[in-house]
Amino acid sequence: MTTVLPSASDTASPVASPLATSLRSHTCGALRAEHAGARVTLGGWVHRSRDLGGLVFLDLRDRDGVVQVSFDPSSADDETRRTAAAVGIESVVLVEGEVVLRPAERRNAEMATGEVEVRATAIRVVGAAETPAIPVARGRGEKLPSEDLRLRYRYLDLRRPELQHSLMLRHRLAQRTRRYLSDNGFLELETPILTKPTPEGARDYLVPSRVHAGEFYALPQSPQIYKQLFMVAGFDRYFQIARCFRDEDLRADRQPEFTQIDIEASFVDQDDIIRLAEGLIVELFAENGVEVTAPFRRMTYRDAMEGYGIDRPDLRYDLKLSDVSDVFRGTEFGVAATVLDAGGRFRGLVAPGGARFSRKEQDELQALAKGAGAHGAIFLKRTDGKLEGGPAKFLRPDAADALGLTDGDMAIIVAGPDHVTSPALDRIRQDVARRLGLVRDDALELLWVVDFPMFERDPKTGALAPMHHPFTSPMLDDAHLLDTAPEKARARAYDVVLNGTELGGGSIRISDPTLQAKIFSLLGIDDETARARFGFLLEGLRAGAPPHGGIAFGFDRIAMLWSGAGSLRDVIAFPKTTAARALFEGAPTHVPPEDLQELRLRVEEEGK
Repeated sequence: MTTVLPSASDTASPVASPLATSLRSHTCGALRAEHAGARVTLGGWVHRSRDLGGLVFLDLRDRDGVVQVSFDPSSADDETRRTAAAVGIESVVLVEGEVVLRPAERRNAEMATGEVEVRATAIRVVGAAETPAIPVARGRGEKLPSEDLRLRYRYLDLRRPELQHSLMLRHRLAQRTRRYLSDNGFLELETPILTKPTPEGARDYLVPSRVHAGEFYALPQSPQIYKQLFMVAGFDRYFQIARCFRDEDLRADRQPEFTQIDIEASFVDQDDIIRLAEGLIVELFAENGVEVTAPFRRMTYRDAMEGYGIDRPDLRYDLKLSDVSDVFRGTEFGVAATVLDAGGRFRGLVAPGGARFSRKEQDELQALAKGAGAHGAIFLKRTDGKLEGGPAKFLRPDAADALGLTDGDMAIIVAGPDHVTSPALDRIRQDVARRLGLVRDDALELLWVVDFPMFERDPKTGALAPMHHPFTSPMLDDAHLLDTAPEKARARAYDVVLNGTELGGGSIRISDPTLQAKIFSLLGIDDETARARFGFLLEGLRAGAPPHGGIAFGFDRIAMLWSGAGSLRDVIAFPKTTAARALFEGAPTHVPPEDLQELRLRVEEEGK
C-alpha cells in the first residue's frame, strides 16, 4: 500500500502559518494546545525514534523545534507503522495527522510542544539518511564530538538546535541593525570585495588577476577608504554589514573572514557617532530581550591603562590598580632602585581575602605575570596586623597601610616599565577576580574608552605606528603636538566595551588632505608610497570632503556574546578552524598546474 499525502492546502489549520507550503501546513515547533483537533502536514528530520511493539513514536524536528509524532493502530495502518518504525535517524519525512492533547501525566514540560502530539495517519520518507557521522540528538550529559569532527560534518552540526538558535539570533540582529540605521537616514551601500593591497600587505589575502598578468587584487580588511569616499561623494550616511578578510593567526574570537557593522556619517563629531552607536546597541540588546540604558559610562584611555592595565577594562568588579612605588622607594629591596632609576614603577592590586591563596595559586599567578612578559609578581599579605611575604622585611612599618591592606588581604605587585606591568597586571586582575568569585556574570557593564593616543612607538625601533589607523583625526587641541611631540597627541577615537570585550571602535576621520599627508609622513610613508597606496583617497579629499567619522562593530562577536556561545565558530555558519582550514569542503587546497600557469604563477616546494 502506498500512502499519498494531501497538499497542505487541503488540511485544516486554525491559523495560517507564514511558513506553510504545498508540502507542509505548520512547522514542527509551532504546534501548541490551541491546535488540538487540527489536521496538519509536517516536514522535518527524525530526531529520535522509539518502537514499542506496534506503537511507534518519532520526534520530528525542524528549525522551529521538535514535536512528538505517534503511530498507533487506531490511526495508522500496519504499513504506515512499519515505515515509521524502519525510518532512520536524521531522515527527512512528511507526516500527516491530527494534533491531540497529551494526557496530563505524559506531557513534557521541557518541550515547547510538550502539551501535544501529532497522531499520524500517513508518513512518507522523502530524504533517507545514512547513519549520521556525528550525533545531532544527544542524551543528558552526553558530550559533543570533537570540534574538528563537527566542523568536518558541519551540515550535520548545523542541525543542532543550539547552533540553529544562534544563527537565527544572528539573522534577527542583522535585521534590527538594518531597521535602526535605515530609520536614522542611513543608506545600505556596498563596497568592492576585490580591492587594492593595503600597507599591512602581509595580512592581506591576495587574488591574482588572470587578465593582468603579475598583478593582484586584495580582499578587503575593512571598507575604510571606500566609506570615506562615499562621504566625499555626498552620501552623508552609509552603512554596510560587510564581509572582511585578514590573513592572521586565529583564536576563539578571530576568523580569517568576518563580518562587521560598518557605519560612516558626514557633518558629525564624536558625540554624534557615540549617541548613534549607543542607540544601536540598545536596539540589539532589546532584540535579545535585554534592557540597557544609554548614555554609557566614559573613561579616558589614560585612566583605563592606569587603573586596569588595559584599554578595554572589565568593570563588573573593582580590583583597580595603583602605583605603590613610594612603598619601595629608598628601601634595600634588591630590585627597587634598579626599577625606579630606569623610570619603571611598582604597580599592583589588593586581592580582598587573598591571604588564603596557597603556594600553588601564587605560582599560577606568577606564571601569568611571566607569560605577559614580566619577571614575576611580588606577594605581600597582612595577617594579624603583620605584613608578610617577599620583601616585607625591607619595607617601612606602615607599609601594610600604605598598600591598602586589611587583615586577610594580599597585595600582588609587578615592577617594571608600564608596557610590561600593565599586561601582566591585567591578566592577574582577571584571574584573581575569578578565583575570588568577584565577577557578576549577570552584569552588563558598557563603557566608552576615549582620548586614545594618535600613535604608539615600536619598543624596539622607536618608529611611530597608528594606534588605530592612519586616517584618524587628532584632537584639535593637540594638533600642534604633531610638530613637536607626536606621541603625546590624542586622537578623536573611541571604543565601546562590554564586560572587558571590545564591541566596536571608530574615529573622526581626517578630511584635510594636507593633514592626511602629514600623518603619512610621521608614519614613515613617503609621498611616492602614499600616492601609490592611497592616491585615490588623497584625490578624493582634495575634491572637497565634509567632516566625517564612523564606527565599526564586530558583528560575529556581538552574535557570540548575545547567544552565550563560547567561540565565533558557533555563530558563523561555515567557519574556519584555528588552522584557517574549512574541513567540510577541504579548503584551502592545491590547484592544478595548468590553472596556475594560466595565472602566471608557480608554487615552489618548501625549503627551496
